[in-house]
Amino acid sequence: MNSRARAARILAPVLAGKASLEIPASLAENKDRPLIAEFCYGSMRQLPRLQLMAAELLNKQLRSKDQDIQALLLLGLYQLEYMRIADHAAISETVQAARQLKKNWACGLLNAALRRWQREHDSLIAQLQKSDEYQWACPAWLLQRLQQDWPDNWQQIVQASNQQAPLTLRVNLQKNSRDALATELNQAGATCQPGELAPSALRLEQAVNLSALTAFAEGRCSVQDEAAQLCADLLKLEAGQKVLDACAAPGGKTGHLLECAAVELTALDISEERLQRVKENLQRLGASCQLRCADAADLDSWWNGQTFDRILLDAPCSGSGVMSRHPDIKRLRTPADVAGFARRQLELLARLWQTLAPGGQLLYVTCSVLREENQQVVNEFLQHAGDAEEITPDLPALQACSAGKQLLPVAGRHDGFYYALMRKRIPG
Repeated sequence: MNSRARAARILAPVLAGKASLEIPASLAENKDRPLIAEFCYGSMRQLPRLQLMAAELLNKQLRSKDQDIQALLLLGLYQLEYMRIADHAAISETVQAARQLKKNWACGLLNAALRRWQREHDSLIAQLQKSDEYQWACPAWLLQRLQQDWPDNWQQIVQASNQQAPLTLRVNLQKNSRDALATELNQAGATCQPGELAPSALRLEQAVNLSALTAFAEGRCSVQDEAAQLCADLLKLEAGQKVLDACAAPGGKTGHLLECAAVELTALDISEERLQRVKENLQRLGASCQLRCADAADLDSWWNGQTFDRILLDAPCSGSGVMSRHPDIKRLRTPADVAGFARRQLELLARLWQTLAPGGQLLYVTCSVLREENQQVVNEFLQHAGDAEEITPDLPALQACSAGKQLLPVAGRHDGFYYALMRKRIPG
């Protein structure tokens, strides 16, 4: 099966809205894995454009059971428009993929559509460029929301989301200094630069095979975006504190918390499968903590009544700040999803506040740039929680909000994250 057919099989359930984008582990040793990944992630980044292009070429929509053929059409267009693949090879291999998927009837359709794109390219592009959705490769509803929330910055956000995210490492400062690890990596050919915001961040200039990095295997570094690395730093942990990491999977922040101080940590996640990833990450780091599978909002299912000194609530969200890393968000998220996330976030915040000790601090975090999930949630919480006060993070790179602060995504640098640090007042 050629790479286009494999990519179409991966993309079909994503296009149907039934799965997130993930390259199967079974392809780990496949020599074409990098090409398949480029097909999948690249076409998802350009999905709003590709869908409009495809709609111009089809007389009617394909049937829902033919999402694999829809994926092949998008992949063919992606190759013609965005990849350095000869046009004849892109078209012939895409048509051949339809045969390999046992859908010979689609060969003529794909061939005709892709050749029409070749013939009428300039006139079709001129027509499509009248659409903001096409120009910015962003779903119309999300583009409108970004323009509303960030009138001076929405272009930066969209442009960052359309570029591939950098590979950033978090240095385990318990085991080596950032400078020492940078020297080691540079000597090994993995050229890197220190991050601008987090003292533990090293940004690689090119992606590398992590399994080939001795420092990664030894737990001396982990993969984590620089924006995510700020979370543990903002909590300013001290040895002996009782700490809760709610919604912990896949465990990147969990490991960072344990690297910052010798704390008594409990890591929660609602998914047993995802909690296993936390365990695996901690094993590589040589760290451990109490792992609990539970709904963080259902206190009766996991909380023993002992309060925490620090809580990290990395709340489930739309992921609108990490679209460069997870471009399938452009297909999978809807306005209704954002409203649903906001309700869940407020519920988690209110429930977990009950487990925080007086004088303790809770850091509310999302990887969203939408105000509905961020400052609106925190403002509503603060209005009803009489014992909560906000602490302003001292980070100049963050945008001030009516509550909390926002780090906007920057292409080639870091993701977009929101942070709100709150302290529970001591009675009396």
